[in-house]
Amino acid sequence: MAGRGERPGGLSQGAPVIPYGRHSVDESDIAAVSAVLRGDWLTTGPVVDEFERALSGHAGGVPCVSVTSGTTALHVAYAAAGIGPGDEVVVTPMTFVATAAAAAMLGARVVFADVEQDTANLDPAAAEAAITTRTKVVTAIDYAGHPADWDAFRKITEGRDILLLDDAAHALGSRYRGRPIGSAADLTTFSFFPTKNVTTAEGGAVAVADLALLPRVRMLRNHGLVRDPLHMRWPDEGGWHQEVHAFSLNYRLPDLLCALGVSQLRRLESFKAERARLAARYAAMLDQVEGIRLPVHRQDVEVMAHLYPIRVLDGRRKEIYQSMRRSGIGVQVNYVPVYWHPVFSDQGYRRGLCPNAERFYAEELSLPLYPGLTDQQQGQVVDGLVAALKGRA
Repeated sequence: MAGRGERPGGLSQGAPVIPYGRHSVDESDIAAVSAVLRGDWLTTGPVVDEFERALSGHAGGVPCVSVTSGTTALHVAYAAAGIGPGDEVVVTPMTFVATAAAAAMLGARVVFADVEQDTANLDPAAAEAAITTRTKVVTAIDYAGHPADWDAFRKITEGRDILLLDDAAHALGSRYRGRPIGSAADLTTFSFFPTKNVTTAEGGAVAVADLALLPRVRMLRNHGLVRDPLHMRWPDEGGWHQEVHAFSLNYRLPDLLCALGVSQLRRLESFKAERARLAARYAAMLDQVEGIRLPVHRQDVEVMAHLYPIRVLDGRRKEIYQSMRRSGIGVQVNYVPVYWHPVFSDQGYRRGLCPNAERFYAEELSLPLYPGLTDQQQGQVVDGLVAALKGRA
């Protein structure tokens, strides 16, 4: 999601800039990767298992299957859910396009439901109104790291043959009513792009709370191959034998990148603390600034502050965005409503479909937020924002 498909930093290469997001790699990360380069495995080896176990520890003990990106995690999750032509998937429009595109590529009809006005997360009431007899999955995200209302979604899907999918690209480390994100939905996808809460350079994972889906997720991660004789149709063919039971692709994350992930996960709590500190400083410094609205934080959640999404009022978002980017401050907008993209509008989706999402988009501006952002740089961001609002930048 945030930064998915985009160069970390978001401005032209070589520009002097405070990026809106950035990876944090230290000597322990470098040493972990170097150890794999000196070992016997580069691709699918023991460090993959180590990474998946470590990730599960941050996802409430839910089994995790690593893949090559947050986008391929979504594709595997939808495919494991059995999505295909004739099925419908209810999706938030306030996300990166992959959240919806991965379902559409499997032949599903994407049904966009509106978001809450304050959190920009999928509104459970809007999602419920969008459900039909063809609905197979309801997909929400945890926007900016703020968990969606997963208990409400569970209530509206209870007694129906509908799976809950959490695109948690922003939310590794967040908690919903005391439960780690990764354990709230039937399937949860993570992204480890460089701007995310931890990175494997490129990578993702599926956390599988619905254990009946776990074998299928693991199979789809690896070409759809079946190697366990207990699940083969012709198990007596020979020791070399393997079978493809469903079309898929190679989505295996290699040991090399998993080594970085294992090391990064050891720093997740320190990343979380630093993001929280920076978010609190923004809130204090911007509290009395006119012309903006600060992000909300509901009391029953623990937020891994992935983004700091302010809202610029009075129709000035584009002006403020351009002014700050000219000043070398890498603000970003997250996101264009998904159905505005031509790939969806060409199918008949029209603007005005989700008014709350469109109002949020018209005002949203993400300020730089990442471990490694110094207090001095953060002060520059605030000064640049205030100057832009006063028309002095």
